[in-house]
Amino acid sequence: MAGLHPYHILIASDSFKGSLTSVEANELIAQGVRQACHNVYISCVAVADGGEGTVDAFMRQCKGDLRELSVEGSFGNPVKAKYGLLSNGAAVIEAAAAAGIGLSGRTEDDALRASTYGVGQLISDALDHGATTIYVGLGGSATSDGGAGAFEALGGRLYAGDGRPVARGLVGLKDVKSLDSSQLDPRLRQARVVALADVLNPLCGPKGAIYTFGPQKGLQAAHLDTFESWMVRWAFVTQQNSKHDVSGVLGAGAAGGLGFGLAAFCHAHVEHGIEVLLRAIGFDRMLTGVDLVITGEGKIDKQTALGKTPVGIAQHACAKGIPVVAVVGSRSEDLGDVWEQGIGLVVPAVIVPATLQECISRIGMTLPIAGESAMRAFLLGQRA
Repeated sequence: MAGLHPYHILIASDSFKGSLTSVEANELIAQGVRQACHNVYISCVAVADGGEGTVDAFMRQCKGDLRELSVEGSFGNPVKAKYGLLSNGAAVIEAAAAAGIGLSGRTEDDALRASTYGVGQLISDALDHGATTIYVGLGGSATSDGGAGAFEALGGRLYAGDGRPVARGLVGLKDVKSLDSSQLDPRLRQARVVALADVLNPLCGPKGAIYTFGPQKGLQAAHLDTFESWMVRWAFVTQQNSKHDVSGVLGAGAAGGLGFGLAAFCHAHVEHGIEVLLRAIGFDRMLTGVDLVITGEGKIDKQTALGKTPVGIAQHACAKGIPVVAVVGSRSEDLGDVWEQGIGLVVPAVIVPATLQECISRIGMTLPIAGESAMRAFLLGQRA
């Protein structure tokens, strides 16, 4: 079909948090592209980098089934969570399905109590159903417990100095003196666990889980030094048990340290979520014959260059000499290394001052306009 049209445009946008799924964003951008050029072939690819929409992106491109079960939510309440079981023996889990920031009031009390226990339950269920590879998307969590909750759900035990169990969540880490991994699910030794991260932060330090992401989850700036000391304690106790230190692994600080916990107790590899997805769906093959790639996300900033969806898409497209435009909800003034990663143009949908709620309510109108601008810029370049 592409051969019947002068241009083949591939659209692969991430979701716009709180407003659009990847599929919805792709379609709105496509509407704008068609406004600029009626005679065009458009292919849309649902993508995600480990956050919201990761399961859906895998399921749309790979054969498999969705499984839903009740697990323990961030605060101990039961929640319904879905994950994907692929026909190749892999499972795809989003940490946010059990411990998402959307389930939190973003108060300090919530941030202290939020636990990854439900994520561990999802991993256990995937093992029950024969999964040999388990992908865990780390984006969008409410937690800062270093993966301690998931560890307990998988059979581990945490103890205070007097031998009593500790509380769930970050608040429990202040009391942890020892842990017991002898009853950890033995099936983890045979399974391959891959943590899908969209950030490169280590567990501890100024760029670690507490200082970087804690305030977003409700932790107060005045208390961060104290909470950091708890996380350092957790890293030390874990290292004593496992005999190896993974706190400095890039991405260990993702999902409030869940990346660290999975690496320490499940021997997980922490990888860029978008790279894992693009390999799994054969994205490079999809680029054959493409003239322009349009990607996007809700807000593009210098963090995007560290491994988020638009940069992952751009790197693959640029390797084949295909120009890339990012259509986004908004952009920051400083984009850091985004330009060096292959994105040639950024087109924001927000062009007048507006509140976040106003931007969300208008996205159905503004995103197609941004898509049209992206296509017109491409056509202008073709005339040069």
